[in-house]
Amino acid sequence: MNKLTVKDGTEIYYKDLGQGQPIFFHHGWPLSSDDWDAQMMFFLEKGFRVIAHDRRGHGRSTQTYQGNDMDTYAADVAELTAHLDLKNAIHVGHSTGGGEAIRYAAKYGKDRVAKVVLISAITPYMIADERNPDGVPLAVFDDIRYNTQHNRAQFYQDITIPFFGYNREGADVKKESKIIGGDKA
Repeated sequence: MNKLTVKDGTEIYYKDLGQGQPIFFHHGWPLSSDDWDAQMMFFLEKGFRVIAHDRRGHGRSTQTYQGNDMDTYAADVAELTAHLDLKNAIHVGHSTGGGEAIRYAAKYGKDRVAKVVLISAITPYMIADERNPDGVPLAVFDDIRYNTQHNRAQFYQDITIPFFGYNREGADVKKESKIIGGDKA
């Protein structure tokens, strides 16, 4: 497994495939680099070098109690891109990964970033208050923290339908999958 130990001792897992102009994929919460596998294979076949990492606290990276903030996430990406010597890279970020990608590009990417693609990215400041009246109430984040601590399995089951858009009109949710070469068809 590819892992880089960053300056605070956290191990960051990453995938690095192919050659050509690099595309660095930043996953959303609570996902991992595996969420990008289909896109990575597509761009790999088109001649790009594709990279994705498991953000600290996610997937195969160290499960950290500290450093779960955009500045640390961006610093981790800066160490990883320097380690991989990525230049002229396209950074693609979804949700929390979008916030991470743009923070990295703004703070560290001057001579390394060609483009940043944001997909449903979080905003720099999300909490509703007098400066941001259209933000998300703090109670929503408190609820997420409480439920991931006290009933994690149920929370993930409950968030799956709206998170992946299965609750939108016309969504085709398949309950079974076809296994090729197996008993189930």
